[in-house]
Amino acid sequence: MFSRSNIIKLVLFLMVILVISFIFYGYQILTTPNIQVGKESTALVIPTGSDFEDVQKLIYKKKIVHDPVSFSFLARLLGYDEQVKPGLYVLKKDMTNLEAIRKLRAGEQTPVNVTFNLVRLKEELAEKITQNIEADKEDVLALLQDSAVAASYGFTPETFMSMFLPNTYEFWYTTDAEGVLERMHEEYKKFWTAERKQQAAEMNLTPAEVATLASIVQAESNVASEKPTIAGVYLNRLDRGIPLQADPTLVYAAGDFTIRRVLNKHKEIDSPYNTYKYAGLPPGPIQLPSISSINSVLNHEDHNYLYFCAKEDLSGEHAFASTLSEHLRNASRYQRALNKAKLYR
Repeated sequence: MFSRSNIIKLVLFLMVILVISFIFYGYQILTTPNIQVGKESTALVIPTGSDFEDVQKLIYKKKIVHDPVSFSFLARLLGYDEQVKPGLYVLKKDMTNLEAIRKLRAGEQTPVNVTFNLVRLKEELAEKITQNIEADKEDVLALLQDSAVAASYGFTPETFMSMFLPNTYEFWYTTDAEGVLERMHEEYKKFWTAERKQQAAEMNLTPAEVATLASIVQAESNVASEKPTIAGVYLNRLDRGIPLQADPTLVYAAGDFTIRRVLNKHKEIDSPYNTYKYAGLPPGPIQLPSISSINSVLNHEDHNYLYFCAKEDLSGEHAFASTLSEHLRNASRYQRALNKAKLYR
C-alpha cells in the first residue's frame, strides 16, 4: 500500500511529465515544419467574407498542412480566428505553423499578375483583366459601359477603353471592380507625362485621339518599324482633310473580325467607324493600342506619303506612295496577289 508521501511524489512526478510533454508539444507546434505542399510553394486564396472555419476547410481541402489540429490550435491561441484577412497568400514548403499564421494574420498578400492585350471589345477587356483577381467581370463590364463613370475619368463611352494601357500589372487578389478602374487611371496618368501631352498637342490631338489613331496604326501592321511611317500617312491625311480610308475601321464597323479582305460592300456600312464615309478619326479606338503603337504616333515619321497598301509578296510589309497613280499601281499588284492566293473575303 502506498504511503501518503509516495502518492504525493507520484502525483508530482506525473505533473512534471505532463508539463514537460505540454512544453514539448508546444515547442513542436511552434517550430516543426507543418506546411506540406508538393512543390516549393502553394497559393492559398481566401475569398472576401471568409471566416476561420472557411480557412480551415480550405487548408484541409488543399492538403496544405500536415497536422490541421496543431495549426488550428495555434491559430486560435494567436487570435487569428478573429482576424482572418482575405487575399492570396503564398505559403512555402516546410513553413512552421507560427510562420504561416503570422503571415495570414498580418495580411501579407502576394500580388498577382494581370495581363491584357489584343483586346477589341469591352467584354474582352473585362474578362481578361479579371482572370486572376476577385473582381467580377460583369461588374467591371458594367462600369466600362456606364457613361457617367467614363465621364468621371474624363472620357466618353467610346474613348473609355483608351484609359487601359496593355501591359502586365501587379494587383492584389482582393481588388474589386472600382479598384481596377482606379489603378488603371493611375497608370494612365503616369504614362501621359507632360512631354507626351505636349507631343500630342503639337499634332492637334488629345491623348484619347492619339490612342484612337494608334489603334488603327496597330491594326494595319505587325511590322514595328513601319508603324511611325503609317502614322505619318494618317496624320498627313488628317491635316489635309482627306478621309483616312482605313480598312481596319471597316472590319470593326462590320463587327466581323474574321474578314481578311475588305470589299466594296464593307465601304457602304453606315457607321461612325467607317472612315471611308466619314472624314477624321472614328469616335474611339478600334482595339487597345499598345504602348509602342502609341509611341509610334507620338514619334511619327515626317514624310509626304498619303497612301499605302500591303505588298504583293504578302509579307505583311507595305508599299508607300505620295500620289494616287502610284498607289493604284501598288494596290493592283496586291489585289492580283490576293486573287492568286484565293483570298476573296
